[in-house]
Amino acid sequence: QAFTERMEDLAEQWRDLHARRAQLKAHVVTSGTTVKENDRLRSQALKKAKEEKEENSKKEIELLRARRELESLRKQHQKLSKKVLKYSLFKGYLEEVVQNSQFRHIEDIITYYKALVRTRKDLLQSQWWNRQLLEQGKVLQQQIRAEKEAEMLQCKDDLVQLKESLAQAQRDTQQWEHRWAELQGSAARKATELKSLTMAIHSLFQ
Repeated sequence: QAFTERMEDLAEQWRDLHARRAQLKAHVVTSGTTVKENDRLRSQALKKAKEEKEENSKKEIELLRARRELESLRKQHQKLSKKVLKYSLFKGYLEEVVQNSQFRHIEDIITYYKALVRTRKDLLQSQWWNRQLLEQGKVLQQQIRAEKEAEMLQCKDDLVQLKESLAQAQRDTQQWEHRWAELQGSAARKATELKSLTMAIHSLFQ
């Protein structure tokens, strides 16, 4: 009986061990699933945080651009306001000018002024072109003068060389004439000697 009770206790402990092992295995599986789920959720959270950060950066850039545009528009508005104020000061003066001149409206004065500005611009443009043509004429004249001077120098050099060649030719001619005279004199002497020798030989045979 004691042995039977002992075996039953061992069997009970064995069943309890198997049950605990099954619970531990189930817990491990459940824990692994929970860890994977936590990793997935953390990855999603990081991705969402990154997307939100990028979106916030884009919004900040757009906000900065909008602020710059707003500042630029504000400056333009201030500039235009100053111009309006400046021109409004001359309105009364222009009205007095209209009353005391041949103009009927302020717009006529403005149109006339614009025409004067265009005329002045055309005149300045014409003067500029005239100056350009004058400068080009001066440059061309200088080029022609330089070319003529160079041509004259070349002609002078050629003339000097021709004179030197002519002088050398004259010297050579004189030398050849002198040589020719010497040759003629020598030939005449030879001829006289030959004639005398011929006469002497002829006298010997007579």
